[in-house]
Amino acid sequence: MKIYYQYYTGKKLNLEDPKELNEKIQWLKVYYRPKILNQLVDKYAVRSYVESKIGAQYLNECYGVYDSVGEVNFDEFPEKFVLKGVHGSNFNLIVKDKSKLNKTYARLKMRKWLWHNFYYKAGLEWAYKDVKPRILCEKYLEELDKGLLNDYKFFCFNGEPKFIHVDVARFGDHNRCFYDLDWKKLPYKHYLPNDAEPERPEMLAEMIEIAKILSADFPFVRVDLYSFSKRILFGELTFYPGNGVLEFYPDDYNRVSGDFLRLPKRNKGQKYIETL
Repeated sequence: MKIYYQYYTGKKLNLEDPKELNEKIQWLKVYYRPKILNQLVDKYAVRSYVESKIGAQYLNECYGVYDSVGEVNFDEFPEKFVLKGVHGSNFNLIVKDKSKLNKTYARLKMRKWLWHNFYYKAGLEWAYKDVKPRILCEKYLEELDKGLLNDYKFFCFNGEPKFIHVDVARFGDHNRCFYDLDWKKLPYKHYLPNDAEPERPEMLAEMIEIAKILSADFPFVRVDLYSFSKRILFGELTFYPGNGVLEFYPDDYNRVSGDFLRLPKRNKGQKYIETL
């Protein structure tokens, strides 16, 4: 982990006394291992957790989940749908017109997903290590075509959302910016935002409450939500944003954000923290 961290950030990793947010995320990768994290990073298994916490009305419609490519029957799907690998990130295939889909290509792509253990692919993110590779098919959201599907990512520390990372035009002219909970723009960012900044979400207060509920049991988690047409949809729970090597501009905010996170206590002789 120390080699990985220094390679991507140019900094030495201090696991004994981490200060910056990225350092603390690496600490969580190494030492924080409650078994429930394996469920919560699984894009299908997390649904039951979300339903138990906030209700099924916040979940996108699921058409099916499959253990193998051979089980996927394209004839059963509507004209538009989305295929995902449940066991990692960037395992996505967006289908807007089934009649134009190259099914051979789609099957090869899904087989490639199933070969990957995301733990090894993405910087030793422990929560993914024991997730069973599967394929999920979900409803295609028409708001993608309308340019309305911004992605609101709530950074939550010990059950309290502190700031919001907004992905603008997530599947188009992609930009990112940051806001506090009162929708005041923060001075740190990954990419320069568009001239036309996103409007304050109409249902922001409810989104904040949802983020609080879903993050309540964890020292740190990013709660990803969508808001459109007077509806909120759950996206995912992310315990290691950017593999814990995200660049902050200016870099001081890496430390500012790290101050929000109180790491759980690891007792003397305790190898891993395995309970919430």
